[in-house]
Amino acid sequence: MSNPTASFLPLGAIIQSLDVAGTNIVLGFPSQKAYESHNACFFGETIGRVANRVKDAKIDSLNGGKSYTLAANNGPNNLHGGVVGWGKKLWEGPKPVGVKEIPDFEGKSSQVDGGESVQFTLVSEDGDEGFPGKVEARATYTVSKEKGEDGKEKVLLGIEYEAELLDGDVEETVINMTNHSYFNLTGGPSIEGTIITLATNQYLPVDQGGIPTGGPAPFPNPIVQAGGNKPFTLGAVEPDIDDCFIVNEDPSSVPIDTRSLPLKRNLAAYHPDSKIHLEVYSTEPAFQFYTGKYIDIPDVEGVPARKARAGFCLEPSRWVNACNVPEWKGQMLLKKGEKYGCKIVYRAWKE
Repeated sequence: MSNPTASFLPLGAIIQSLDVAGTNIVLGFPSQKAYESHNACFFGETIGRVANRVKDAKIDSLNGGKSYTLAANNGPNNLHGGVVGWGKKLWEGPKPVGVKEIPDFEGKSSQVDGGESVQFTLVSEDGDEGFPGKVEARATYTVSKEKGEDGKEKVLLGIEYEAELLDGDVEETVINMTNHSYFNLTGGPSIEGTIITLATNQYLPVDQGGIPTGGPAPFPNPIVQAGGNKPFTLGAVEPDIDDCFIVNEDPSSVPIDTRSLPLKRNLAAYHPDSKIHLEVYSTEPAFQFYTGKYIDIPDVEGVPARKARAGFCLEPSRWVNACNVPEWKGQMLLKKGEKYGCKIVYRAWKE
């Protein structure tokens, strides 16, 4: 599915493009075939069943104390759902579903004009990459325009995720969905010069494998100022960030379906050369911020090679490895009869 503002693919329910004043601000490929052969970096993918890492590729205890061995695809850990996670699978769709309303942002009024919504659906069988239970997942995209109080027209791309455990032998499973788009506000080879503001400086300290070693703590790099909400500039190499930042520091208060919670701004980004702004909002308790150190994509179908720091990621999500930490587990635990859900909104405009 495509329109002048955004395009999507059935493979991975991928966001292929997001146009802001003539600049595509997400990294991608011209064809679905190219994603199949070259997308080791997860460009634009819908990530599941569990985004980020699961320690030792194992769920320690579900369904009355059973443990489950997952596909290990990141050293000893499971990353982004495994070798063939949801971002590598063919979804059904896009199916038009009418226009889903994009709610106000942090109580700020806006006028949303027109728009359209499409939905992708995936059935993930019991044992998929080792995860228990048959799950149906849905990704709904809503593209629209907004006229704010300042009179500027802004592009809105809303994402709504939903998943439920279908009838079967298990009573519970774990879910943590997100989108893995990489953003570049100039369309150039590097994110250098992008001014970033993160909503918080609280993050999860991790071991060498990216698994949290404890609860939230202040981010050690002083460029992310105390309390967050202070802008900093991305250089050619530094700061090098790939960490989970915490929006809600009380994991026990996070429901499996966050869609009824207010959208909160996770990130604001701006590049002085292109004059393009991007804001990312979500209902989620955390987000991974990644500055693209390991991007290494060759020339593909006429698109120049993408190298380190060609884009940055902002992935709203649950806490990393929550399924294996008893005090955090509830935010990822989907029981039969319940629904997992969350909302993400990308909001972008040019000065």
